[in-house]
Amino acid sequence: MKWIGGRESDNVEEGSGGGGGRMAMGGGVVGIIGLLIYMFTGVNPSQILGGGGGGDAQTEQQNRKITRPKTDQEKFASVVFGYTEDVWGKVFQDMGQKYDEPVLHFFSGEVGTDGCGFAASSTGPFYCPGDSKVYIDLSFFDQLQNEFGASGDFARAYVIAHEVGHHVQNLLGTSAKMEQARRQLSETQYNKLSVKLELQADFYAGVWAHYVQQRGLLDPGDIEEALNAASAVGDDRLTQGRVSPDSFTHGTSEQRMYWFKKGYETGDIKLGNTFADSSL
Repeated sequence: MKWIGGRESDNVEEGSGGGGGRMAMGGGVVGIIGLLIYMFTGVNPSQILGGGGGGDAQTEQQNRKITRPKTDQEKFASVVFGYTEDVWGKVFQDMGQKYDEPVLHFFSGEVGTDGCGFAASSTGPFYCPGDSKVYIDLSFFDQLQNEFGASGDFARAYVIAHEVGHHVQNLLGTSAKMEQARRQLSETQYNKLSVKLELQADFYAGVWAHYVQQRGLLDPGDIEEALNAASAVGDDRLTQGRVSPDSFTHGTSEQRMYWFKKGYETGDIKLGNTFADSSL
């Protein structure tokens, strides 16, 4: 992926903070520990892996803009985040809507959020609809390559694009509907909706890749890297058949690759209604 010299997003911060308790949307690349906690118990991993609450004043003080020189990983993530702003800003403009940009938040070890409680790095990258932030411990990129076998810069870009896909869902009202459903449905019923939610975020990541390709920013093999990453974090791959499909919350490897590829090939946000797909 052509990213060196690209515009870095201004919406980047680092640090820790306090937080409330909405469910975080752990994109398709949650850490194994957090994933298994949620699949077996239905409990937000941040409630188990983290601590208590905090206040807005604490959050404002500890969540700070990065003024020091960024590492290469931070620069890469900041540029990719900037690319998501460019693409989704134009897509929303074409829909006659305004794209409210999210924030990319770097942390190490554990973090507190304004709307989703505390989480540890083992939870993996996640999006919090309560504060419209994408949280990531960049050491996850090493885990993605070394443990999941998903290497390449566009595999890492897919991770970020998927989490931004959850932000798109938040802006379009899908997240609020999921929060309401979580209070009304059984665990099995909600898991099925969760799969549809995650696959739609994969679709949106594919839509983003479609427009990045149009800008000439992709290298040969980039889409294959993203598809490999999507496959590596399928529920069936992560659990190695140890749990029932009724417990899946993110979709199989095949489903994840299908929806990412559909978004990439069509570039049409209107074709990503996974909730209307009766086969899921």
